Amino acid sequence: MAAHLIDGNALAAKIRADVAHRTAALKARGIEPRLAILLVGDDPASDVYTRHKVKDGTETGLAATLERYPAQMAESELLARIRALNEDRAVHGILVQLPLPRHMDAQKVIEAISPAKDVDGFHVASAGALMVGRPGFWPCTPYGCMKMLESIGYELRGKHAVVIGRSNIVGKPMAMMLLQKNATVTICHSATPDLGAFTRQADVIVAAVGKRNILTADMVRPGAVVIDVGMNRDEAGKLCGDVDFEAVRQVASHITPVPGGVGPMTRAMLLVNTLEAAERASA
Repeated sequence: MAAHLIDGNALAAKIRADVAHRTAALKARGIEPRLAILLVGDDPASDVYTRHKVKDGTETGLAATLERYPAQMAESELLARIRALNEDRAVHGILVQLPLPRHMDAQKVIEAISPAKDVDGFHVASAGALMVGRPGFWPCTPYGCMKMLESIGYELRGKHAVVIGRSNIVGKPMAMMLLQKNATVTICHSATPDLGAFTRQADVIVAAVGKRNILTADMVRPGAVVIDVGMNRDEAGKLCGDVDFEAVRQVASHITPVPGGVGPMTRAMLLVNTLEAAERASA
């Protein structure tokens, strides 16, 4: 029997509705949650992503603004703009769209954002808070993955979760979040020998490496839950994930599609983080 689809679009719509309700409550108190998005350069994908983020914010009542800057912008100018936004009490969240032009140090730019406004969850203070289980902002993609598992009522305690990928944006924070829910976690990566030997033991698999078909049906234990974070293109230019979807869905109990899975959830959790930043600032 084919796996149940975890519909990211439907779940994200519910989350956006909740954000809209909470935003209206803040506005009734005279507080308008505000997100500042900074885009440097003319990367086509980044342009699409940022426009979607502004649209999502606007539709839920958040004040989301997009600031565009040329690729030639000096790093010092970008840092100065971030410092100004840090000091602006009307701005609750700051997002610098990645990737940045090659002459800029992305980590230096991220670290310039106040942890209280780091709604992407990429600041080292946010990573540290996640590591030790203190309040902070969780990175939006793994946060969305956790919400998807929660949506199907999945109990992670005692389960074996395998995360394929060790990036600071998805893989590492994903592992920390799963650990917080008492899963036993294995992190696999490009230097892992015999990936299938690990994934076949897993109750939950999160594939997040950006490599098409890295997870095939023979690598999945029957009944496992599969979360596909990958964003790739097939030979026809069609969007696809890291998982051999049609084959794996015949083995797994639940699976996320690409598109329509983790992607919408990532954007939804950005709204949640921005709203929570405004709520904390007004507490």
